Amino acid sequence: MFAGGLMQRCRTAFLAQTQNCRRALLVGEGTGKFLVALLRANPGIHITCVESCAGMITQTRRRLQHEQFASARVQFEQMDALDWPPPAERFDLVVTNFFLDCFSAKQLQTLVPRLAAATTAEALWLLTDFRLPERGWRRWRAGVILAALYAGFKLATSLSANWLTPPDRLLRQAGFRLVQRRLANFGFVHSDVWQRQGA
Repeated sequence: MFAGGLMQRCRTAFLAQTQNCRRALLVGEGTGKFLVALLRANPGIHITCVESCAGMITQTRRRLQHEQFASARVQFEQMDALDWPPPAERFDLVVTNFFLDCFSAKQLQTLVPRLAAATTAEALWLLTDFRLPERGWRRWRAGVILAALYAGFKLATSLSANWLTPPDRLLRQAGFRLVQRRLANFGFVHSDVWQRQGA
């Protein structure tokens, strides 16, 4: 379904818009593919990466070493995002790729405002995630895939979400507006740029 690097192309769809950012918060980064792409695209950026899995952090450190990026530009916080106390108004970029879909609606009501409170007035929020198209065979197809994904994750992990909760309303309530959205995989995946409304 995601052959040919589709997931990474979706993650990096709006990478060019981050060139003026200087302090980024990456949450649930995984193995570090986006992190490396961001460092390559923006030589002046410093990144805080919040990741609960020690194995993922180890893989990311190895990737950074292989790509010969200075580790001083990246700070790792091994912690659940729901427990991490973010500094106020520090980051001008937040990135959550294939991450918010892991949380229940109740958890997102806590997580989204918490992350938003750590952003500056001009901050961007990039996110890539799954979605349900509005109608037709695309919606039916996405629903079948999502049901299989959530069932599999439930068996393999301690995932708290039972179904997809779109974060749009919570992002708007937190002071962000949708600037741009691109769809992929017949509308099953969306890549977004959100920006603080006060910018």
